[in-house]
Amino acid sequence: MKAIIRVALKSGVLDPQGRTIARSLAHMGFEGVTSARQGKIIELELNTKDAEQARIDVEKMCKQLLANVVIEDYQIEIIDQKTDKKTK
Repeated sequence: MKAIIRVALKSGVLDPQGRTIARSLAHMGFEGVTSARQGKIIELELNTKDAEQARIDVEKMCKQLLANVVIEDYQIEIIDQKTDKKTK
C-alpha cells in the first residue's frame, strides 16, 4: 500500500511563503497570479494489505506528527499498488 498525504494551511491562516511565491512570480512577469498557498505532500510506503487499517494508521500519524492540526488541514489517499485502486 501507498499513502499520499496532502497537508496545507487552513483557510484564514496567514501563509507568508505563499505570499512570497505570488509576489516573486509577479516580479518574474507572471502577472496573472493573484495569490498562492504553499503546502507539502508526504508519500508513505506501508507494509499492509488492509486499506481500512492503513487509513486508520495514517490518520493517527497525521494527528500525532505529520500535520499541525491546529493550523493545517490534510487529505489522505490510500493506493493499493497491486490493483492501483485509490481511496480518499
